[in-house]
Amino acid sequence: MALNIPALISIAFFYVITLAVGVWAARRTKRLQAHGNHTEIAIVGGRRINLFVGLFTMTATWVGGGFINGSAEIIYLPGKGLLWLQAPLGYAIALTLGTLFFVTPMRSKKYLTMMDPLQESYGNTMTGFLFIPALIGDIFWFAAILSCLAAAVTVIMDIQNYLSIIISACVVISYTFCGGLYSIAYTDVIQLVFMIFGLCLCLPFAMMYPASRSIVSTSTQEVFQAPWLGKIETEYIGRWIDDMLYLCLGSIPWQIYFQRILSSSTTTQAKITSFVSAFACLALAIPSVLVGAVAVSTDWNQTIYGLPAPYERGEAGMILPIVLQYLCPAYVSIAGLGAVTAAVMSSADSALLSSSSIFGYNIYKKIIRKKASDKEVLVIMRISTVVLGSIGTGLAFLSNSVYDLWFLSGELMYALVFPQLLSVLFIPKTNTYGSAAAFFFGFILRLLGGVDSLRVPPVIRYPWCINIDGVYSQLFPFKTFTMLLSLLILVVVSYTTDFLFKRSILPRHWDICHIVKEKDIPPKTDAELLQMANTRNHPHHCTEM
Repeated sequence: MALNIPALISIAFFYVITLAVGVWAARRTKRLQAHGNHTEIAIVGGRRINLFVGLFTMTATWVGGGFINGSAEIIYLPGKGLLWLQAPLGYAIALTLGTLFFVTPMRSKKYLTMMDPLQESYGNTMTGFLFIPALIGDIFWFAAILSCLAAAVTVIMDIQNYLSIIISACVVISYTFCGGLYSIAYTDVIQLVFMIFGLCLCLPFAMMYPASRSIVSTSTQEVFQAPWLGKIETEYIGRWIDDMLYLCLGSIPWQIYFQRILSSSTTTQAKITSFVSAFACLALAIPSVLVGAVAVSTDWNQTIYGLPAPYERGEAGMILPIVLQYLCPAYVSIAGLGAVTAAVMSSADSALLSSSSIFGYNIYKKIIRKKASDKEVLVIMRISTVVLGSIGTGLAFLSNSVYDLWFLSGELMYALVFPQLLSVLFIPKTNTYGSAAAFFFGFILRLLGGVDSLRVPPVIRYPWCINIDGVYSQLFPFKTFTMLLSLLILVVVSYTTDFLFKRSILPRHWDICHIVKEKDIPPKTDAELLQMANTRNHPHHCTEM
């Protein structure tokens, strides 16, 4: 296949438009910074993001390249299907739970990042530890979605994937570097419009392709492969529940979510943004579902793609761009490529700003250099954007391995960070000792559960653990079990240490985390006061001791 010149021109035009909007937003950011707090404007847009832009940037952050490509892939894969498509519903529930329980307490104290309440309650050291899985998750996510874009560009344009990765990364890093949240928010508007338009334009052509059967008939009947509706085997119910809870709860403790929440003008607006985006996640999954269903319903032997089918070639992960390329006219597939590109970039920029914000504000300003000025923090954030973006770009060449590592880091966020955030906001008197115990115990327990995708065998084999082709797979909901156990340990250790130190059962000088304050010490009884007086009257008694 020769280089697709029209597609190249189209994607170049999209990049120019995106970069132009990002630079325009950066100029607005500079004007605001001339009269306000540099750090606050860069991280949360000075809390001035309006409802319209807020809705677009929240939705675009969740509905990214991994979302639209992964949804189509799940529908297409034999043995999966619609019943295993959990991300749209999981994200919608996560956004709803965030609206109901997390928006108000996070905004009430005017936090800048998700780590602020954790740093207030558990201290700088634990903040550093909790930042590690978040940082790794953002870097791997940035790398994974760049790989996703490279796959789409390779299919449609026949261009070397490293070129698309490097160019896309440079564009994203550039406008994130210049304008912070404002640049990301306004470019998200453009990207979401491109994505919706491109996918909706392609769908009718793909569904009416002569070699494709009706997706209604293939939903429950096997024609070319297993029905795309899918089914959940009885023995896999535990894993299905585990994955759903992981998406519903594990999707909350991410800076990319709270960055949008904290940037809204009012708490009411933040709640509306989060709640409406939940429905948008469900609605915007429909095009990907239909693309996957069309792929299941297509006789690939009657297309230019030919046999073997994409699944048999190991290309199921690229099914969306394959459908756009081989079942749509050339000019339509170009629009589809623009949709994929827009979706990818809308998530990539958010991941970069997320980690650079936490590092600049919570790590650099509050731990490394407490006297740093706002301008200095802004410089550190920009340097972090370039460094983290460069690392992610390099990792993007690992392709599938990056997705596996991102899933692992996401599970660590679920097991380690979610219980901590839940505790600090809703469970009083949890402390640093509980936080440390929960973090390290949860980390070890999760790793001992094994990692299927990386072929790391489990040391702890939970009930219903099976061995398929030499790879152990946990069917027990062990991710949620690890999270709940971590939460329990945090609460028990916190309340136990609080009791022991306040009652002086443990010596106060052992309290290295300083959880007991003077005001927390109970008043002394008359007997204790009399004993202290006698001790002062007989100082030689202490000397003899």
